[in-house]
Amino acid sequence: MSRQLWKPGNMLYPLPAVMVSTGDLKGKQNILTVAWTGTICTNPAMVYISVRPERYSYQMIKNTGEFVINLTTEKLVKVTDYCGVRSGKDVNKWKETGLTPGKAKNLEYAPIIQECPVNIECRVTEVKELGSHHMFIAEVRGVQVDDVYMNKTNKFELNKTGLLAYSHGEYLSLGNTLGTFGYSVRKSTKGKKKSTGKK
Repeated sequence: MSRQLWKPGNMLYPLPAVMVSTGDLKGKQNILTVAWTGTICTNPAMVYISVRPERYSYQMIKNTGEFVINLTTEKLVKVTDYCGVRSGKDVNKWKETGLTPGKAKNLEYAPIIQECPVNIECRVTEVKELGSHHMFIAEVRGVQVDDVYMNKTNKFELNKTGLLAYSHGEYLSLGNTLGTFGYSVRKSTKGKKKSTGKK
């Protein structure tokens, strides 16, 4: 089996395709689509996004220290792409996409996108100027979820929202569940007889 050696590049896929909502100090708001994003710490809950300095939303985030990561779904794939290829300098993305800004509970300037099932409210703690992209490291200040996806036992069923992934230039649905965390080492109860407690 032969292999090809390529020059260094970003081939870590798939990634979440998310819409990041931002606002400036004067109340103007924008949306940009980001795939360079992820979790970096559990406690405290921390995430990052990496943004090119020339992006319209960059200064909004830099000046306010706020942004919201909005998880996207299959139903939102077209507007997700639109918000990644059109600039807020040229168009009002809220108007063009029909998306609805909502109030973040823990931020002052950045709105949530109400059509998204999950809104992660973030406060910037550090900016790393890495090269083509600057990384905004942020603490999660709060999470809003759409209660449509709460089941009868009050559990949020995130994987039933139709989450979207991005891989090598394409948007993908997540597909079927293959397993659950820890299933590879979990002891099987199949074939074991239930104890009645009687001798």
